[in-house]
Amino acid sequence: MANFNSWLSAARLRTLPLSISGILVGSSIAVAQEKFNAVIFALAIATTLGLQILSNFANDYGDFVKGTDNEDRVGPQRTLQSGLITRKEMYWGMVGTAVLTFIFAVLLIWVAFGTRNLFYGLFFLLLGIAAIVAAVKYTVGESAYGYKGMGDIFVFLFFGIVSVYGSYFLYSMAWDWRVLLPAAAIGSLSAGVLNLNNMRDRAADEKAGKHTLAVKMGAENAKQYHYFLLLLAFASSILFSAFSFTGIDDLLYLFAFIPLLFHLKRVMENDNPVLLDPELKTLALSTFLLALLFSLAQII
Repeated sequence: MANFNSWLSAARLRTLPLSISGILVGSSIAVAQEKFNAVIFALAIATTLGLQILSNFANDYGDFVKGTDNEDRVGPQRTLQSGLITRKEMYWGMVGTAVLTFIFAVLLIWVAFGTRNLFYGLFFLLLGIAAIVAAVKYTVGESAYGYKGMGDIFVFLFFGIVSVYGSYFLYSMAWDWRVLLPAAAIGSLSAGVLNLNNMRDRAADEKAGKHTLAVKMGAENAKQYHYFLLLLAFASSILFSAFSFTGIDDLLYLFAFIPLLFHLKRVMENDNPVLLDPELKTLALSTFLLALLFSLAQII
């Protein structure tokens, strides 16, 4: 039977800061507009963490079942691959995490909307169900979209647009197109993390029949795509500041782009996929730093 440390390993704690970055950004804009609610924030964080852990469990399960996690894989060994958790245990771990995440999502929707707006409540309920399904279907099942090069789109949508704009809307129930700009920034950087992962595993994935975007584009085009994602994140952030500028402290988040510049240089010069693994941590933590600095600027 799997022990607690094995489940912690399967949850991939290093991915969790990235998953809450969008919630921090959307919530901080609500703070700036005096629409913040601490209970909504706590439940949004819990729901997001549940979705990320579910996605990590499903990724471990799906890649193991399909044979993608094998001796050719460059990254660290997964828990099913190494035998720390059995296939049956992981299956029920996924089911339990999905149920718990759904409960958090329902509570979140109830606190945000109650009976005041049933249309929005129903819409977010369907969105929550879609997020749970998307977390699982990335690698699980015959129609796993991660094996068809569509993972980047879903990451951009759920980590960026849904996370940032969705959390902001839960507080405000207001439409503000400007919030789409930081949402695009977080979504682009999150897609960048996935692209790095796929660049690292490109040769093994291609051999195993996992046709990620990096496999379809090839090594050099994947680097150019990575450059585009980081440039889009920078441009989106600057545009938001231009439309919402109140003082020089609004630009505090620019400090997060300093490590990103060095990161991009290392990626562009890289010819050894193994060396891309530490860059995953760099990009994820830089995204989290950007979210923290952006949020601090909004609050002050």
